Amino acid sequence: MYNKNDSKNFMLKLSREQFYKNHFSEINKYIQPYNSVLHITSNLSENKHNQGNYDTFYIDSTENLEDQIKNRDKKKYDFIVVTDIFEVSSDIYQFVKLFKNLLVDEGKILLTSINPKWNILFKTLESVGLKRKSQINSYIKPSKISNIFYSLNFEKLKSYNRQIFPFSLFGFGRMLNIFLEIFLGYFNLGIKTYFLYQLKNEVVKDYTKSIIVPAKNESGNLRELVKRIPTFSNKYEIIIACGPSKDNTLEVAKSIKDENNNLEILVFEQTKNGKANAVWEAIKQSKYDAIAILDADISVDPEELINFFEVLENTNCDFVNGTRLMYPMEDSAMRYINKLGNRSFQYLISKLIGINLSDTLCGTKLFKKSRIESLHTWQKKLIIADPFCDFDLIFSSAYSGAKILEYPVHYRSRKYGKTNISRFRDGWKLILYLFNSLLLFKSSKY
Repeated sequence: MYNKNDSKNFMLKLSREQFYKNHFSEINKYIQPYNSVLHITSNLSENKHNQGNYDTFYIDSTENLEDQIKNRDKKKYDFIVVTDIFEVSSDIYQFVKLFKNLLVDEGKILLTSINPKWNILFKTLESVGLKRKSQINSYIKPSKISNIFYSLNFEKLKSYNRQIFPFSLFGFGRMLNIFLEIFLGYFNLGIKTYFLYQLKNEVVKDYTKSIIVPAKNESGNLRELVKRIPTFSNKYEIIIACGPSKDNTLEVAKSIKDENNNLEILVFEQTKNGKANAVWEAIKQSKYDAIAILDADISVDPEELINFFEVLENTNCDFVNGTRLMYPMEDSAMRYINKLGNRSFQYLISKLIGINLSDTLCGTKLFKKSRIESLHTWQKKLIIADPFCDFDLIFSSAYSGAKILEYPVHYRSRKYGKTNISRFRDGWKLILYLFNSLLLFKSSKY
């Protein structure tokens, strides 16, 4: 016999199903680079939606939390996800302090919490029986949460919220939710708030290094470029990826390799055209911890690589982006329309990814090789390919919660040859790419 409660329970189950699908999609985009991940939750119903490959620690009560942790093994984690804990905790500082001990150096915590803007509505729905009663004691403001993390030597990498309409409604609700998230995201109306924090570490690293040089029609620049690449104390390699050229770029690169037996140099001819393809193929052949990309036109001084690597090794960042738009440029280093386009893209991209960058198309970039899996995950989600590689590298890092810093460079005029970039053809590709990325960054899309 039909029961009204059956209908209500069905709708509640439907809403939770869609909600948790979106929620775990948001979590999973962060964890690819990490070998060990722990999910801490007080919500048993959440576990059945968990499709991630990581450990789960269910906390039945925040009382005697220290004893619960002591009963676990001494395993350390690269990444910890905390869900539905802070709202029921009576001592948030102690809670963070305890789980800080489970993190490796420079480990990250993704905290998911309920947006306090929904407090009144949730309480109202619970009081009239339209929402399941929750265990939440209080809805905590984001600023208060961050202050607790700051006091325990964490830094915040990003914060945002998702899910304004977490119902499926035969697929229509999903599209409505994406629309609302994109166009109302500025007002922070999402039910679920996400905070990403990283534990600070002052230990200086000394990474092994792979330096990728994409080269097409650059035979007149390569010898000077390689000669000016600094010598590093740890192992390093120079990978010259040669595109189909009208000059003898490949032959010059091979002769440079033969002339420098004391250096670890790899030369190959890329299988397809374009800078992006050169970089992706070079990454596959790289073998060291940190990867730098250095354009062959010597528009950025190769000696600057020392400072790029120093920023990566002396901080707990994952990605160092070069910026050409701080210092005055040499005459004819960049055409005015290119400079205008770069500044326009910079503004749009900073708003899109939530990180204030001053230049996104500088060819000199440096990142940890451990981020490559996040890059591949990002590329699988795209419909429009990045012709240069710059956007894929920056966007995949920002999307997966990497810490990105900038380093200012002096931009020089090209000594030999001419640019391989078509500002109109490639500019339209980047505009389409931005529309594609908007959907991924600003909505719950799984």
